[in-house]
Amino acid sequence: MVCAHHHLYSSLARGMPGPEAPPLSFLGILESIWWKLDQALDLETIYWSAKLGALEALETGTTCIIDHHESPNAVEGSLSVIAEACTEVGVRVNTCYGITDRHPASSFPPKSMTEGARRGIEENRRFLSEGGKGMVGLHAAFTCSDETLAHAASLAKEFNVGIHTHVAEGEIDMAAAERLNSLSQDDWILAHGVHLENEHGLRGTIIHNPRSNMNNSAGYAKPKRFSNPVGLGTDGIGADMIDEFRLGYARLRENDVTEPPHTIWEMLEINAGLFPESQQDIVTWSYPNMDPWHLAFSLGVKPRDIVVAGKEVMKDGVLMTVDVDEIRSKAAEAASKLFKKLDELS
Repeated sequence: MVCAHHHLYSSLARGMPGPEAPPLSFLGILESIWWKLDQALDLETIYWSAKLGALEALETGTTCIIDHHESPNAVEGSLSVIAEACTEVGVRVNTCYGITDRHPASSFPPKSMTEGARRGIEENRRFLSEGGKGMVGLHAAFTCSDETLAHAASLAKEFNVGIHTHVAEGEIDMAAAERLNSLSQDDWILAHGVHLENEHGLRGTIIHNPRSNMNNSAGYAKPKRFSNPVGLGTDGIGADMIDEFRLGYARLRENDVTEPPHTIWEMLEINAGLFPESQQDIVTWSYPNMDPWHLAFSLGVKPRDIVVAGKEVMKDGVLMTVDVDEIRSKAAEAASKLFKKLDELS
């Protein structure tokens, strides 16, 4: 299984201090929750969040993660930390740094490239030039100046990789298609697409994130309307792709009762094409019939045995590569440190 859009740094977010008042808009959610979280990250918390996220991915049968990372106060070296943590667990990862001009930004979209964006560009460049498996990340068009968008697209072409970005997740990013149309390529990953027009003109694979879109009250993307390939992601809420498939199907069927589960299952097949190495991995499941009609209504399906890159990483439901209890304990310590930092930033 492949998770086609993840934020591994969100692994420590569970139980984080909430905002004083519930945010009433998508931008409010970003500003009061997620943008505060990424500002509090340092290399240590990035490491343990990635390690916990990779562990939880394997425990649900996901061997490959396409990650999108941001940590404005710990940019340099962050992608290597994520790659190292995932490798130690036995998970394949394709990661990138989300370039953005929102530090600081007085308006959206920002007018010109900021130092924060330059640091993000250089982190992507460093990681890719050192042989890291990744893409060039953009946060979203609405937090980037035209200059920054052009520089990111140029960097992606230089390394012959795609761009991984959020697109029209909220109404504030409604102009994304217009601003990215002349830049987008077939190897781009376009996360969400909730507020895209049916005929938006963007090239690339759209990644549907049904659980996250519901959680952030972003709306329903109605993914069948797109002519683009459509994959499936979690947007940082774990990497249990069987569970995300099941929820995605329920959301689809709520919108159109005639739809079969194969519509969402095909998104998982698109995911495999985005991370071809995943097709070399072997997962033996606890459930005997992995047919979409069975899985859509069968709870508790878990991996029993997993082989990644020829190495046995799980046997009889037990991970062989790491000390699970140690990771959970260290991650809990890192989360406490992170929450303390969040309190200081409030």
